[in-house]
Amino acid sequence: MRTTIRPQARRASAAVAAGLLAAGLLSACGGAETGTDAGSSEPDPEAAADLDAALEEGGELTYWTWTPSGEDQAAAFMEQYPDVTVEVVNAGTATDEYTKLQNAIAAGSGAPDVAQIEYYALQQFAISDSLVDLNTLGLGSLEDQYTASTWAQVSVEGGLYGLPQDSGPLVLMYNQDIFDEHGIEVPTTWDEYVAAAETLHEADPSTYITNDAGDPGFVQPLIWQAGGHPYTVDGTTVSIDLQDEGSQRWADMWNQMLEPGLLADIPTWSDDWWKALGNDTLATIVTGAWMPGILEGSVPEGAGKWRVAPIPSYDGDPTTAENGGSSQAVIKQSENPELAAAFVRWLNSSEESVDVFLESGGFPSTTAHLNDPEFLEAAPEYFGGQKINEVLVEASENVSTDWQYLPFQVYANSVFPDTVGQAYTQKSDLNEGLVAWQDNLVSYGSSQGFTVEQ
Repeated sequence: MRTTIRPQARRASAAVAAGLLAAGLLSACGGAETGTDAGSSEPDPEAAADLDAALEEGGELTYWTWTPSGEDQAAAFMEQYPDVTVEVVNAGTATDEYTKLQNAIAAGSGAPDVAQIEYYALQQFAISDSLVDLNTLGLGSLEDQYTASTWAQVSVEGGLYGLPQDSGPLVLMYNQDIFDEHGIEVPTTWDEYVAAAETLHEADPSTYITNDAGDPGFVQPLIWQAGGHPYTVDGTTVSIDLQDEGSQRWADMWNQMLEPGLLADIPTWSDDWWKALGNDTLATIVTGAWMPGILEGSVPEGAGKWRVAPIPSYDGDPTTAENGGSSQAVIKQSENPELAAAFVRWLNSSEESVDVFLESGGFPSTTAHLNDPEFLEAAPEYFGGQKINEVLVEASENVSTDWQYLPFQVYANSVFPDTVGQAYTQKSDLNEGLVAWQDNLVSYGSSQGFTVEQ
């Protein structure tokens, strides 16, 4: 998430499409029924035989994905199963794909058999009864192969609506040269992080501890890491409290850097951001475990400078959160759901497929790969020979598993700039922005037929 799951897909340019997408999905729910009855299934271990039979019989599949490894994975699959043809289609990243997918679902034709769907958007498609519950096809038996946090993200109301592709536990990436130049120790707490921000900017006004121009895909994992539970979903009943203890904890801490101008006002993934990472303008990146491969491939000037550390804590608790991440889901419109599920099973659990994914820089969700000694011992020169995967894997083991997204999260993210984003623009209290966001979401959710509590 945001690895091949790129948070740049959440850019504000997709805001209008996201609003239309959410409205379309929730209309499909009919207001009162959300498809959660179908989600009360139990794994069917005998269904695995049907998947094997489907592979043997063969057929054609269409797979929508934006991951760079998608073509190579499909090629490896077809080499192993020559009677199956997989057409890989890049229908756009994240919201762009979701809009096309929802349009196809509404039209009753044109949807793929398998689609890549990020964790934050999966519930929205699940409740509109657009996805196959993979428990009914035996894939629930694979639970032990994945990290607990990613499995939780694909499980909705007792159903299983995708298999995890990757994970993005929050970590801190830092520029060792900048810290050494200013005599700053790597912060282990957020208090130390704020102090480092003050020291750096005072010593050199052109240097910032990090950037943040306002991004819901960045803010929500930080609230999650702070112990926040702003969203609770139970069928059609949704509770929203963006002023719970964890949300305020994060906002009060982040305000100490936002309000005095200690954060670079540079949008993540912009050209200016890449430049800032290479010219020592930014000292750290608070990000997901998928970022090292991206940094190494995109910022050659940073070679030898960057390192990875655990995310700072509030009180010594190593608990962290997921930033980004995707699953692969089987669309109900598929004419061959057994074959589609067999492909998803291979895609996200076979060693051959995950190895291809790792070669493209992805960070796995499968515990076998996370615990592979060769994976753990990797010491990239770009990171000064640090065994960075040891840090990343430890973070994956410390992700809290009790986070929920809204069943209209795509819409929620699209209106973030108009609410919380105003606090960033004005360098004002983030709590006020969170309240404005909550008011918008309560109104929207209620208009879509949800029972919304505050």
